[in-house]
Amino acid sequence: MKMLKYPSMRWRYFKQSVFFALVRASALIITLALGGILLYILANGISVISWDFITQRPTDAMTKGGIMPAILGTIYLTIGAIAIGLPLGIASAVYLTEYARQGRVIRLIKVGINCLAGVPSVVFGLFGMGFFVIFLKFGSSILSGSLTLGFLILPTIIGASEEALKAVPQTFREASLSLGVSKWQTIYQIVLPNALPGILTGSILGIGRAAGETAPIMFTAAAYFTAKLPGSVFDEVMALPYHIYVLATAGTNIEATRPIQFGTVLVLVAVVLGIDLIAILIRASMRKNKRW
Repeated sequence: MKMLKYPSMRWRYFKQSVFFALVRASALIITLALGGILLYILANGISVISWDFITQRPTDAMTKGGIMPAILGTIYLTIGAIAIGLPLGIASAVYLTEYARQGRVIRLIKVGINCLAGVPSVVFGLFGMGFFVIFLKFGSSILSGSLTLGFLILPTIIGASEEALKAVPQTFREASLSLGVSKWQTIYQIVLPNALPGILTGSILGIGRAAGETAPIMFTAAAYFTAKLPGSVFDEVMALPYHIYVLATAGTNIEATRPIQFGTVLVLVAVVLGIDLIAILIRASMRKNKRW
């Protein structure tokens, strides 16, 4: 029996070593690929990055000048998407997890949410154009773009929020309810504070996606070029993703603006990372106050 045991253990350790080697190789390949892309963008775009490039408006048919209106437009749209998608996503997850009676209807709703997460962004853009821009007559504006992006990231936020709420121990709810606290107070004061770090962890992916999407905003909010900054939520704006698309496909002199294209991509990456970093810092501060 002992003679059979040791070969079996050696084979098991060999398979484990092979598996870990494959995992490490996959992680290394992904890291190198991401690093290569970032280095390529940095090498081609760093030459145009300057204070004037960030703070000035485009000039000479967008072949010169800066990208300040596009930066502000991207920030406005992203903040608007967060303001719309995050409360709706958390509220939906709270209902589905804490209040709804689990059954066939709820299972169908959850399947629908998962399917929406895989719908191409251009479909959301066409929906936003048909409903917000034309039917509700918001026009091509920050409001229409923010609502469209908010609905785009909604399935991701709902999924992340559901998992975070389920991760809170059931004993927390039972202890609170046993003391005579209402269900809503239990959710608001006990469950949500402990689930918020997990909710933000999943929501960061949606936030980054909202900042970098082109198809939804080109139908609902983005302008090819505008000389003025938006004065209200009903004004259209320039945005970094759409600005990159315009420079690379429909610009006056595509080859001459190549450095500007890479510089704009570099700024977009920096903006997305900055927004994600803020969310990560908020999550970290909440985790310090976590009760379990």
